[in-house]
Amino acid sequence: MEEKKTAYLQLYETLRQQIVQGIRPYGEKLPSRRQTARDRHVSPITVEHSYELLCQEGYIESRARSGFYVIYRSQDGFAQPDGPARPLPPAAYAPARGGAFPYSVLARAMRRVISDYGEEIMSKPPNAGCAFLRQALSRYLARNRGIQAGEEQIVIGSGAEYLYGLAVEMLGRDKTYAIESPSYEKIEQVYRAKGVACDLLPLTHDGIESGALKKTRASVLHITPYRSFPSGVTASASKRREYLHWAGQGERYIVEDDFESEFSLLRKPEETVFSQAKKENVLYLNTFSRTVSPSIRVGYMVLPPALLPRFQETVGFYSCTVPAFEQYVLALLLTSGDFERHINRIRRMERKG
Repeated sequence: MEEKKTAYLQLYETLRQQIVQGIRPYGEKLPSRRQTARDRHVSPITVEHSYELLCQEGYIESRARSGFYVIYRSQDGFAQPDGPARPLPPAAYAPARGGAFPYSVLARAMRRVISDYGEEIMSKPPNAGCAFLRQALSRYLARNRGIQAGEEQIVIGSGAEYLYGLAVEMLGRDKTYAIESPSYEKIEQVYRAKGVACDLLPLTHDGIESGALKKTRASVLHITPYRSFPSGVTASASKRREYLHWAGQGERYIVEDDFESEFSLLRKPEETVFSQAKKENVLYLNTFSRTVSPSIRVGYMVLPPALLPRFQETVGFYSCTVPAFEQYVLALLLTSGDFERHINRIRRMERKG
């Protein structure tokens, strides 16, 4: 039986739907928290949490001594700046996490895998990865990321850089790949090492600059919408829609790099570009290097069903690069709830901080 949503999530979803549908258009001032609480027969805290979520996702913004205003607009799919784009902050963004994954929990999971699975962990994994881990990821992504994907859509590999390479092999070296500027340096390094042309698109305060995205001749767009490194820029809701609008024209693809999004302070699952895409042309990537340990060189890629035949034809023959033992350990952390308990502990610490 489906769990009833909390009052603030119900209000958030109602307001978000009104904004996306244009019932509350761009620039409209929302009623005050107190007035909304009276009108909706809920507490001011409920309204505060709902407005906070809408702010964090880029649907509205708070203006000092004025109130909350809608900043989401779809128009033709491209958000038009009111004036010159706001520059990025000069200081590089340095993510700070509240604590490492508990060694005792990881060690316990390792011992249990050795005890329960024995010589099975010495077997060669299937090319796409062990079914145990891909099934666990399928359920985890549905619970926490809004991604509905079967295990056959998930590919396990030894870290993000390896998966970037697989994406190039599958999508083709004859294409131009657009990336954020600035961005994590290894993204450009991997693409150039694969011999593809790169187009560097400048970031503004809410994502890639609209004019640069319109002009690019790239047919693959690599984005880190949750929190781009080193700038710390998070793509707004309008900007994510803009990316999808761009990808909807012709044979274009998006590589969504969702690194570190688990540590979002939102009280609901983050919306991914993959889950919002109507066209099956978004590849979703993430890793365990930040959530568990940098020494765990394990990442995963989620493919839309339409790309599965191409994947099998171009790179499906590659052997999995992650030992079965590590895959079983991660699967156990996911199925036991230890992984999500750790994430929730860090998020609680950072909210208090």
